[in-house]
Amino acid sequence: MRARWARVAAYAALTVLGAVVAVAGALVQAGWFPLGLLLALGAAVALFYGGARLTGTKVGAAAPAGGWMLVVLLLTASRPEGDFVFGTGLGSYVFLLGGMFAAVMCATVAPSGHLPPAGTTGPADLVKGR
Repeated sequence: MRARWARVAAYAALTVLGAVVAVAGALVQAGWFPLGLLLALGAAVALFYGGARLTGTKVGAAAPAGGWMLVVLLLTASRPEGDFVFGTGLGSYVFLLGGMFAAVMCATVAPSGHLPPAGTTGPADLVKGR
């Protein structure tokens, strides 16, 4: 029971970190173009993949990606006063689409949490039934 709460706390912390990386990335990618864009995308990829490796599950990559996606989508909306964070430009679109692509890729390559049976050495042994 205690491990379950620790995992839930880790997912919550990763979600908050995803939101922080989204805000920082939104500001940095336009301010220091093109190196800021690379820094923002690199931070997002590092967080998504690091969350997956830390927890050993695909949800470890999806939790920070969900926080990142929610904040980025909220930041794309313009306010009634006409203020907005993302301008119209190539860098903004690369940040948005690149971050989404990175989230999907990190969740795809993340470990599934299932270990192979004892005594097997690899995927070929699983196919052969060893």
